[in-house]
Order: sequence, then C-alpha cells, then structure tokens
Amino acid sequence: MGIFITTGARLWARRPVARPKVQKLQRRAQSQKNSPPESTSSPPDAKQNTTSKAAAYLTAPRWFAPFFQPLTAPFRAYGRVQSRRPYITQFTSSLIIYFLGDLSSQIVQQDTDGTFTYDPSRGLRAITIGGISSIPSYRYFIFLSSHFNYFSTHVANLALKVILNQLTFAPLFNTYFFGMQSLLSLETPQPEAMLKRVYDTVPQSWLMSCRFWPFVTAFSFTFVPMQHRSIFAGGMAIFWQTYLGILNQRAVMKEKAERATIAA
Repeated sequence: MGIFITTGARLWARRPVARPKVQKLQRRAQSQKNSPPESTSSPPDAKQNTTSKAAAYLTAPRWFAPFFQPLTAPFRAYGRVQSRRPYITQFTSSLIIYFLGDLSSQIVQQDTDGTFTYDPSRGLRAITIGGISSIPSYRYFIFLSSHFNYFSTHVANLALKVILNQLTFAPLFNTYFFGMQSLLSLETPQPEAMLKRVYDTVPQSWLMSCRFWPFVTAFSFTFVPMQHRSIFAGGMAIFWQTYLGILNQRAVMKEKAERATIAA
C-alpha cells in the first residue's frame, strides 16, 4: 500500500505545470508594440492619383477656355497683389474707378452740339471722394461678408446681408458722396447748399440702388472669391459712379437755375 502511495506522489510531482496566460498576453502585447502601426488612410499612390485627378479637373480647358483665358490672367494677378497689399491695392483701385466713373458721366453729359470738354475739377473731386472712402468701404464689406451668418442656409444669410447693406451702407454712402460733392465745390460750399444737395439726390439715388446693388451683392457673395470681390465690385461701381455723377450734375444745374431765378 505504501508503495502505491509513494509512486502516485512521484507521478503527481512530475506532472507538467501549465504556464499562466498572463505571460502569453504580455508577449503578445510586446510584439504588437514593436510591430509598425497599420495605416488607416489610403495609400500614397491613391492620394496622388486623387489629387492629380482633382487638379486636372479644375484646370482642364473647356470649350470656352481659349476665349476667356486671356481675361483671367489680369484677375489672378490682381488677386495676388490684393492678398499681399490689400489697402494700397484698394486705394489705387478706388482712384481709378472714380476717375473712370466721372469720365464716363462727363462723356454722357457732353454738350448738345456733340463737343466734349473735360472738366478736371470735377474729376479731382471724384477721385478725392473715392480715395477717402476706399479703405472704410473695403473694411465694411469684409465685415459684412464674414458676419450675420445666423441661419443654416446660404440664401437666408445672403438675403439678410443684402437687406442690411441697403438699409445702412447705401444711404450713408450716398449722403457722403453728394455731401462731399457740394462741400468740395467752389460754387456752393455753404452747409445749406450741402443739405439741399443731399435732400435732392439721396432719396432718388437710394431707390435706384435698390434696383442695382442687391443683385451685384448677391452675385458677389455667392460666386466671387474673397480676393476678387473688390475688383468685381469696382467694375460694377464704374457704372454706378457714372449714374451718381449724372445725378449730381443735374442737381448742380437745378441749383444754378434756382439762383439765376432768385437773382433775376
């Protein structure tokens, strides 16, 4: 009996001891730590192919590209200069825009016999007014484009900006324009004449601006990039300055006729 007990004890002592699973888990974690991480992003070749396809799509010439390609180069150059020196670019552009607007209004209002006589004092007043208002107007439109985004849709935000622009900037700018035209004039520098000029021209010009600038502002904020909005608005402003110059000159002629009537 003792022999069987002794033999069973020896066999039990010689049985293989199972290794703990903790060691296996540690070795597995160490191997995963030393191995390179798996990339979850797309392969570099796929990225390059996607980028090249997108670039090719954006730059691919369409049927109208040969006609409009020469016209886009000046806009791209203007955008680069605008991004580097925005204030100087805006100031210089305003001088050119107001000069061209006044020149076109003088051409439209040429003499009845068809002869054209340029008035340099009128052009000097125009570029002075444009130079003073260039930077504040530029800052205002940047502020307007980046604020008042209260709604979830672009159409609602755009409608709000257009309404705010017509209720704030349009009457203030027209008052500034016609008031400065009267103030800088050597004929009627009196405050009474300036107030009368504003009274005769601002309501009519504001009504006309409601037919013009909302469409320009909506198109600019929707389709024109930020760096090109200045030149786009400037091109439209040439036509607007032509109208303002004509309206201001009509007010001047009306004031002259009234003074002549009083003097008689």
